[in-house]
Amino acid sequence: MKTAVIIGSIVLILFVVFQLYISRATKKSENQPYKVIRVEKDFEIRFYPSSTMAMITSSAKNYRELSSSGFKKLATYIFGGNKDNKQIAMTSPVHMDINDSISSMSFVMPANYNKDNLPIPNNSEVTIKTVPEEYVAVITFGGFASDESIKKQTALLEKALKEYQIYYYGHFRYLGYNPPYQLFGRRNEIIISVNNNFK
Repeated sequence: MKTAVIIGSIVLILFVVFQLYISRATKKSENQPYKVIRVEKDFEIRFYPSSTMAMITSSAKNYRELSSSGFKKLATYIFGGNKDNKQIAMTSPVHMDINDSISSMSFVMPANYNKDNLPIPNNSEVTIKTVPEEYVAVITFGGFASDESIKKQTALLEKALKEYQIYYYGHFRYLGYNPPYQLFGRRNEIIISVNNNFK
């Protein structure tokens, strides 16, 4: 009995240490830069400068399908699956545009990279693109993302923007900030492009 308790205690301690390590590592990773323009009760407006991303497109129609297939392809690219066998640091967030036509997943490239100095992907499904600057409305939520939570938060953001009479356009997109094995302190966001009357 005592042995089982000791083993259980050791496993618990190791689990807690691992989660703390993952949480700290996530906070230290490079984040896509942005400037907060306006803060409201349920959402905020941000300005994102132009950035470089590695992207895949997919026929997936939901979060589960896109996350499982897209992440592997993009992760392979940054972990050396390119013409230079070069490893590229993981950043956050991961961008996902899930819709009924063509969905996409994108990794933000570190700030020291652009389309000219990034290695060519071995997988032709991975493309490098430059995203123009934009203003977006953002709602943040915790826990593990799912199609249900994404749909719920999208509806909340859409309702808030209509109440504040803020014009939005394009697709609502999902941003994920944490690896799947991080259980605590998770951060998810829904964003949508808005007009630029916030300068």
